[in-house]
Amino acid sequence: MNTREWALVAFTILAQMSVGSFLVLGAVHFLAKRKAGEAEADRLSDRALLAIGPVLILGMIASLFHLENPANAYRAVMNIGSSWLSREIFFGVLFAAVGFLFAIMQWRKLASPTVRIVVAGVAALIGVALVYSMARVYMLPNQPSWNSAATPLSFFATTLLLGALAMGAAFSVNYTYLKARRQPALQTQSDLLRDALRWIALASIVLLGFEMVIIAADLVDQSTGDAAASVAKIGEEYGAIFVLRVALVFLGAGVFAFFLYKNAASAAKEQVLANLVYGAFALVLVAEVLGRFLFYATH
Repeated sequence: MNTREWALVAFTILAQMSVGSFLVLGAVHFLAKRKAGEAEADRLSDRALLAIGPVLILGMIASLFHLENPANAYRAVMNIGSSWLSREIFFGVLFAAVGFLFAIMQWRKLASPTVRIVVAGVAALIGVALVYSMARVYMLPNQPSWNSAATPLSFFATTLLLGALAMGAAFSVNYTYLKARRQPALQTQSDLLRDALRWIALASIVLLGFEMVIIAADLVDQSTGDAAASVAKIGEEYGAIFVLRVALVFLGAGVFAFFLYKNAASAAKEQVLANLVYGAFALVLVAEVLGRFLFYATH
């Protein structure tokens, strides 16, 4: 793979993780608000929200290295009516803009909570459209290894899995910050953190199973069709990377997530939970990068 293809790996992984993080953050905030009120939910999630934007921006910067001339990037959006690539760029910029607007509104507590929820909902829908557009860019008739349902399904699995674990790590960092600053109501934040990590661990295990089914079904489907050459290439050139990718995602989203779920039921284990969620996120991030590398290298 050349530099331009690695730029696509970085862009797709970082952009999908940003969308997934935004979706998971919204779900956790909703549940935390119902349990402890808006103020405590904001204390759990506001700092995590501010981490999403820089990740998306890094991804968009990385995408520029895929172009022959980055100065002409604006021209790529000109065919939005007929090109999924143009739609991908359009929704990426729009997601960044609306997400930034919501972050400012949420951080400064501008407008009413209802208005902020509406803006967040719009940003979430745009994010989903962005991930779908990404998948459709690659569903080309002349690329049989990409032109299947496995492409959008795997992209959304990556989006939610990385987003969930990234937010779990962010919530743990936020709790460490609050504890170091001797913030009040730490017990409430501890309860919210453990609840959030418990749900995130459970979601990760479910998503792991979903991703394993996608991988297995895709290999079986491609092994006898026009994409058989891609499957053969995995066996001949990239077998070790494929095995490592599967092992890492199983270890992070399966084993680490299991212990995260188990330990989240007990109080006073915040440091253990932090170590588990950091490890799970790191392992799954590496696994998804390897998976995206195989996606481009074997087409």
